[in-house]
This record gives sequence, C-alpha cells and structure tokens, in this order.
Amino acid sequence: MKLTVLAGGVGAARFLEGVVQVLPQEDVTVISNTADDEDFFGLRVSPDIDIVIYTLAGAVDAAKGWGLAGETFQALESLKRFGYETWFNLGDGDLATLTHRTQMLRDGATLAEATRSVAEAFGLRLTLLPVSNDRIRTMVETDGGTLSFQEYFVKRRTEDAVRSVRFDGIERAAPAPGVIEAILDADAIAVAPSNPVVSIGPLLAVPGVRDALRETRAQVIGISPIIGGRTVKGPADRMMASLGMTPSAAGVAEAYRDFLDVLVIDEQDGALAGEIEATGVRCVVAPTIMRGPAEKRALAQVVLGAVQ
Repeated sequence: MKLTVLAGGVGAARFLEGVVQVLPQEDVTVISNTADDEDFFGLRVSPDIDIVIYTLAGAVDAAKGWGLAGETFQALESLKRFGYETWFNLGDGDLATLTHRTQMLRDGATLAEATRSVAEAFGLRLTLLPVSNDRIRTMVETDGGTLSFQEYFVKRRTEDAVRSVRFDGIERAAPAPGVIEAILDADAIAVAPSNPVVSIGPLLAVPGVRDALRETRAQVIGISPIIGGRTVKGPADRMMASLGMTPSAAGVAEAYRDFLDVLVIDEQDGALAGEIEATGVRCVVAPTIMRGPAEKRALAQVVLGAVQ
C-alpha cells in the first residue's frame, strides 16, 4: 500500500513512528509543513521536517520531544557574548543539520533537494517532501501585535490570544515537485494528528493541494488531534476556539469535511461519532493517545484498517 501522510510536527512524527512499524518506509511519502520555517543566525530552520527526520532516525531527544538526544548547547551559549537573542534553542548537533541545509540552499538547491539530503544522511528510506519549495511564513495576529509563528510558539510560549492567522507568500507558492502526484497516486492518505490551523492549514492553503485531496480516488483518513476538547500537546484547542472553530473532534471533521472520508477519534469522544457522521465523514473510534511504540503501531493499524 502506498501511503501519503500530511504532516505537521511532533504529533505527525509520533504517528509516523507507528506507520513505519507496519509499512515499509519505501511505501510512505510525507508531505511536510514548512510555514514554521525561520532563519536564526543566518541558518534555515525547518522544525516540522527535522522533527520527523530525528524521530524516525531514533535520534530525537525523547524527554524534550524535540532536538537531538545527548545534545549540547555550547555554540548557543557563546552567541550570547555577541548580544544575540537565544530564545530559540539550537543545539550543537542541530546546528550541523541547519548549516548543511543552508549551504545547499545558498548553492542553488531547492528545499526539497536539501530535505532529501538530510533525510538520507539520517538513514531514512521514505520520501519526505516539503509542501513547497517557495517561502511561506505563518504570521499570528494577537492583541500584542503580529508575531511570526516561532515568536508566538517558542518566545511567547503561546500565551497570546490569537485573533487571526495568515500565511505570507501562500499566493505565490507552488507545490513542490511530487506533492500533487503523491496525493493523486496514493492508495491512502492520512492527515496526521497535527494542529488544523498552523500545521495542516498551510498545506491545504498551497494552491492545488486541497483540490488534489478532493479529486484523489484514495481514501483520506484523518486522526483528530483534539481529545476530550483538548490537545495532548500544543495550542490547537485554544487557537481553534479563538478563531471561531469548535475545539473538538467534531470541529476537526468540519474543518476537513470537503475532502475527508474517515476521521479517527479517541474513545473519550465516542459520543461525537453521530455528529461527525452527520457531516458525511465516516467515524472510527479507537485509542489515539500515543504513549509508546505499541500504541503508535496500533493507531497506524487502525488508520490502514479504515481504508481496507
């Protein structure tokens, strides 16, 4: 089975840990959000791409949920001497990844080519595609002003109430080579349990991607990141509420209803199944909290089973 996964950050990485237990990596294509990308110290950071690579390579710092295991931060500490802001934590090993990516981009490579190089260097065999080679930036409007996503998420720790979200550059962005084909040619498509607004939202906003999801003959299966009205990690519930969306599994179904065939929701939300199916989306109730490898594998099997 050829599976294409629309991916954000940590939730997607954990789901993919289960996917690669039940499918060969060669049969998996990941389309990654790039609107969180930012430049720090002249280096291109692609957080959602890197968390997938580090996690599937077994190199992630599992305790933190980001970065590399055994990481040191001597370079970051030294940068303080020169007056740089160091609120975005970049470890010494991570800086090597960023340096390689940035040098490739400066030499004329596309982001997709740089991503493939990094993934291969970490021993991955799946196909990992940025949604676009063009620059897209998530900008968050708050009562305190306009913030880049990383300022909102890392520097301000999601403390600001979100009034609106926009994706700068989205009108000019084109899907990276292979993205539309990965959607149209897949046997199944999974929308990872990622923030519908700022992780999956930018993917859907790239011209042509949402249309391809509507047109594909593959079944499109989503996994709700909202459980019992809350997220396991991140601000998706608060962000959805402040933007007028319903912060529930039913709200996720509503956000994706124009292309979604099936939504997998947690057992805690079983009572919402009828409401979800009233939108025309089939509902599957299963445990979705991914505590360890067994739970991740089980969720991947549920998703693939929903196709079959």
